[in-house]
Amino acid sequence: MNFDNNTFWITGAASGMGRSVAIEISKSRARLIISDRDAAGLNATASIIKNNGSEVITEVLDMSDSNAIKETSAKVLDLVGRIDGLYQFAGISQRSLVIDTPIENDHRIMEINYFGVIALAKAVLPSMIAQGGGQLAVTSSLVGKFGFPLRSAYSASKHALHGYFESLLAENSKNNIRVSILIPGRIQTNISKFALDKEGKEYGKMDEGQANGISAEKAARQICRGLRKEKNEVLVGGKELMMLYIRRFFPSVYYKLAVKLKPT
Repeated sequence: MNFDNNTFWITGAASGMGRSVAIEISKSRARLIISDRDAAGLNATASIIKNNGSEVITEVLDMSDSNAIKETSAKVLDLVGRIDGLYQFAGISQRSLVIDTPIENDHRIMEINYFGVIALAKAVLPSMIAQGGGQLAVTSSLVGKFGFPLRSAYSASKHALHGYFESLLAENSKNNIRVSILIPGRIQTNISKFALDKEGKEYGKMDEGQANGISAEKAARQICRGLRKEKNEVLVGGKELMMLYIRRFFPSVYYKLAVKLKPT
């Protein structure tokens, strides 16, 4: 994927990795559509993108609103004509035990992290096929590969993305559709602050492990390298990524560690 002079739609662009990836890509003089439910944050991101010499369109979008996804997709496609890359970062996390989590919280997390993501991909995919190809990127997590304490619904929503987008790729590689699943570890973003607690309220603080992770800017550079290479899976983070290899090659060790892991 060449970012220069191409058009990209990035969700979750008001903060965190979505914001940092949008800014990183804007250095290549691309055309960007950026979305988030945070209008003020979007405008701040847009100002930096413009200063970097790229075009930008802002669209406020709530990924839990399926009607808004359809309407915004139609609007964006009408405005820009084609989308070369759809990179999805919007999402919500969780900080509560299975036994304490009401089913309404599970539904809300799945609606944003899974159903919203696939709804937007479905809306854009036909135009990508018609134009001869395109790239889809979705944000999973380390816990999209294995379970983790206090993350049951979040982990499930990220596991679901792997199955869905691997299937989408298998069906559409002949249409020149490329899929990259992003697998971040501990990144310094606000995702833990906005995570749902057992009452469905914001958790309100940054996890210790996350606070010690890599910056969103460094994560964006790792992500963009992976997107340029069109890697099917892009690992993002530091030494915590070793857990992926432990889970894959030493599953018995993982199961022993899982019950001892510090969930923050």
